[in-house]
Amino acid sequence: MLRLTFKIAALLFFTFIAPALLHFGVWAMQDHPSSWNRANWDSASILPDAAAEPRAQIFVFSARTGGLKGAFATHSWLVLKSKNAARYDRYDVVGWGRPVRKNAYAADARWYSNDPVIERVIEGAQAERLIPKIEQSIAEYKWQKRGDYTLWPGPNSNTFVASIIRAVPGFEAETPTTAVGRDYPESGRWIEFHPRGELRLSAGGYAGLVIGLHSGIEFNFLGLVAGINPANLGITIPAFGSFSLLSAT
Repeated sequence: MLRLTFKIAALLFFTFIAPALLHFGVWAMQDHPSSWNRANWDSASILPDAAAEPRAQIFVFSARTGGLKGAFATHSWLVLKSKNAARYDRYDVVGWGRPVRKNAYAADARWYSNDPVIERVIEGAQAERLIPKIEQSIAEYKWQKRGDYTLWPGPNSNTFVASIIRAVPGFEAETPTTAVGRDYPESGRWIEFHPRGELRLSAGGYAGLVIGLHSGIEFNFLGLVAGINPANLGITIPAFGSFSLLSAT
């Protein structure tokens, strides 16, 4: 029994903890703002003027978060633009006050001075169909009240974006594997099957398994994710993220 326990501990350490510590070392050698009020929250000028693009658009954004958390985790948010709209609407969840915020920051703003990344773009007729459903799901998001936010294991900002994606049929997108909290179970059940083709097992967000057409096989432990994705010859390394040789179709 002791030998089995040691083997399990060693497996967890080398699969999850060791890569996370390595990334922490890389992160610690870089310059970061000492506090939120010293950070840059301005637009990164990634998105063009909304009025210049008549088509409806949906964006899934992410950026490394602040402080030591940034070594392990990213923050996710949604940006929507209706057809012929003159502005973007950004939706985040934050850890103070009422969690769900609309347009609290520029659509493509930096997060704790870290440049954002566009994880997914949907445009045109498909975006037009999805935007009303996404807005309805945001309005119905279950963790809306003060005090509902929990940094770890969730529900947090990444739980919000992942939940909206899973709640809207046809919203084909993913949050990055560094989005700690993305696997927090909305239903509270240990086992869930989603119509998009995902089997999800979760021990309250502390550990779990995801098997899906889009995600491949992912193991999560303490919010860190390791996995493989045969669809795009991809591999996921805890804290570092996902890397692939092919684009998933």
